[in-house]
Amino acid sequence: MKKFSNKPILIKKKIFNDRRGFFQELYLKKNYKFNSKFTAFSYSYKNVIRGLHYQVKKPQEKILGVLKGKALDICVNINKKSKDFGKVYKFILKPGVMLFVPKNYAHGICFYEKENILLYHLSEYRYPEYERGINPLDKKLKINWKIKRPILSDRDKIHPNLSEI
Repeated sequence: MKKFSNKPILIKKKIFNDRRGFFQELYLKKNYKFNSKFTAFSYSYKNVIRGLHYQVKKPQEKILGVLKGKALDICVNINKKSKDFGKVYKFILKPGVMLFVPKNYAHGICFYEKENILLYHLSEYRYPEYERGINPLDKKLKINWKIKRPILSDRDKIHPNLSEI
């Protein structure tokens, strides 16, 4: 059984291609020390940014992957006791690649295709009262989302900068 690290990591799984398309095993409990309590998916259009999100209590570990489309995934270390507090990790996600996001990371994602589907496996339930966010356009984070006109939720537009959390 593989244990994940304290940093975000890409998970590359074997893809079985044939004339119909492909098949891939996304998550096998026996292979990872990860307790999935909650699974969700999102559908997003091109230039949508979701995040940077986290929970202040009952933080979530995540395994996620793009089922359709292409995305830039961002993880920001929000553990104030860590020497890497504020460090930004960037990953390109497309079908066939998954990402593990540990607790104590804010998570955000930007989509590049006309249609994008993201699947999430989460280690903890969603608690709206504990949900928080960081402004994804915080200039001090120096995140180049590689889009000119991001589409954000009203809630994500008003999240504080990292220095304010």
